[in-house]
Amino acid sequence: MFKSVVISIIIFYLITDLQAQVPERPDTVTVVSGNLLLKGLLWLPAGKGVFPSVIFCHGSYEANDLRYDVVQQTSVLGSLFVKNGFIFLGLFREGAGLSKGQGENSADLMSKALKEKGQQERNQLQMQQLQNKDRQDIFSGLAFLRRRKDVDPDRIAIIGHSYGGSLALLVAEHDPRIKAVVTFGAAGFSWNLSPQLRTGLIGAVKKMKIPVMLVYAQNDYSLTPAYALDSVMTMLGKQHVLKIYPQYGKSSREGHNIVFLEPDLWEADVFKFLRQYLHH
Repeated sequence: MFKSVVISIIIFYLITDLQAQVPERPDTVTVVSGNLLLKGLLWLPAGKGVFPSVIFCHGSYEANDLRYDVVQQTSVLGSLFVKNGFIFLGLFREGAGLSKGQGENSADLMSKALKEKGQQERNQLQMQQLQNKDRQDIFSGLAFLRRRKDVDPDRIAIIGHSYGGSLALLVAEHDPRIKAVVTFGAAGFSWNLSPQLRTGLIGAVKKMKIPVMLVYAQNDYSLTPAYALDSVMTMLGKQHVLKIYPQYGKSSREGHNIVFLEPDLWEADVFKFLRQYLHH
């Protein structure tokens, strides 16, 4: 009898401990950006305290593109980052994901510009969105995080994928309070098509004084931005890491999306980088 009671107590505490370690579902939050009410998913680590935090800049997807689910993609990362002890804000910029109906989707605008006026017009519009509306949305998300009592404002990093990787660099260029930047496939698709984007990103890394990690798969759409940005930062003595993983999947699209498709590939390297510069 006594033995069975002891076993029951042990099992109870084991279950309780496991439950405490399992991240809860994210909170859906509202971030005010200008006159828009953007939605985001916020993951919080178990327990009380002040935590290092990450804001995620998702890629650019047309509203009717059924190949991608930006909410599901963001959730893959949210669960991973909270497991590693970070507060994670996946903010959906205007017209995208949970923020549909709030403003205009950048990908839809760029697609329209390409069809109606050609590649150069798309390039110009892309830079306008990156340097204005989309960048302002992320600034608003950062302000939201910094107002929270459980966020350490001196330990915030920015993560970006694809178009969002370019955006992360352009945000960090103007916010020296960010402690580190990690980009996945930044400009992999657009670099060879847009001289404006090349100029903007090279200018950004030249000005930045915070550590940068550039992540690509060997079969991304293009590795030219990886080598070009790495070369600029090496020449200027900037703290940075370039990590190119082996080919993943059977297409450039799969390689470009390793951030969601194969987190096991990069998890150890990225969190080592973040812990080094966020002192976590």
